[in-house]
Amino acid sequence: MEKDKQFRKNFIWNLLGTGFNSFNSLFFMIIVTRINGVNDAGVFTIAFATATILYFIGVYSGRIYQVTEPNKAITNKEYIVNRIITTLCMLIFLTIYLLIRQYDTSKTTVFILLVIYKALESISDVLYGILQKNEKLEIVGKSLLVKSILSIICFAIVDLFTKNMILSINSMIFINIIIILFYDILKSKQYINFKDKVNISNIFKILKGGFFTFAIAFLGMYVLNAPKYSIDIYLENNYQTIFGIIIMPATVIGLIAQFLVNPYLNQIMSYCEKKDLKSLNKIVLKLILMIFVVGLISTILAYLLGTQILGLVYGIGLSPYKMGLAIIIISATLYTIGTIYSSVLTTVRKTFPQFIIYGIISIFAFIISNIGTKIWALDGAIIAYLMIMSLQFLMYFVYYKTNLKRILSNCNDLEKKNY
Repeated sequence: MEKDKQFRKNFIWNLLGTGFNSFNSLFFMIIVTRINGVNDAGVFTIAFATATILYFIGVYSGRIYQVTEPNKAITNKEYIVNRIITTLCMLIFLTIYLLIRQYDTSKTTVFILLVIYKALESISDVLYGILQKNEKLEIVGKSLLVKSILSIICFAIVDLFTKNMILSINSMIFINIIIILFYDILKSKQYINFKDKVNISNIFKILKGGFFTFAIAFLGMYVLNAPKYSIDIYLENNYQTIFGIIIMPATVIGLIAQFLVNPYLNQIMSYCEKKDLKSLNKIVLKLILMIFVVGLISTILAYLLGTQILGLVYGIGLSPYKMGLAIIIISATLYTIGTIYSSVLTTVRKTFPQFIIYGIISIFAFIISNIGTKIWALDGAIIAYLMIMSLQFLMYFVYYKTNLKRILSNCNDLEKKNY
């Protein structure tokens, strides 16, 4: 009974925390667009996208490797040391990027501050992993919820009174530092033996074991944001704002998909272990149909009402972009269906082929985004997004259909096998 009660608390608080945290960028964009204008909002959009991509360097393979490590040979202290190293790598990569792009001082400062904000999230995540391993996901959810709400409130208040985006970002950095010091660390330190020696070989083991998981997530995030970087090169900041606004509903499609897919992950694992291809395909088809229905309804609503609603929320005119918004929703639906196939392949430990798939898509995304945006401006970026998401869906569909039967027949031990 006590175990069930704790499970419910963990589930509810984690749902609330991760839910609010997922929508943070949406609220930040609304605030900046309404208070600071479309030019500053464009700077915020590309800077936040870059910080999010670099965040995947910080968290590397994320909590998955940390929480599911089977033999528990790596200490919590070693995970923390590893996370400090990868978080520092975030800052190194940012420095290289900024040296290449040569932005003005104000834009550079926004990039640096948002990456620091995400670096703090990266440090928190390793502490969350320690808490999750000890069945304290409830604490994680509360931390995420408080950080999300206070960050939005402080950001909005400071920006409203100062009209200064840099001061506003500093305020949410301050909030995160306070909560990390006086909540995250305090709650997790009882599970950390600070006297443990750090084994360097274990640090390398984390980096090696989680490489393909990291690479897929990192390249996947770049693929989703490739048109933004082309806009940053060829167009004015106000176009970045418009693209950032019309692409925002696409993230909602992805979140809905997570809520639909997660309850079926255990079943997918079970069917994979049993090599039950028929049942596996049945559940995959069920998930695809659900995503298709969500995508179809969303596309129709986006075309009929989307630009009016978004324009009202953000305070700018978006009526010329109703077709672009519909194309974005169609693209997001295709991408999300592709991620269902990805979930199955990840379950059977097929990460290397996915690394190759995303490597190819990343190269395509870089080329097509730059060509499309340079020639057709914002319309070109939208069409490039559709082509990128279509290629992702097509490559996953073809690989899944042509290889899954062979993959399942060769799987003897999913817990130990890694490709």
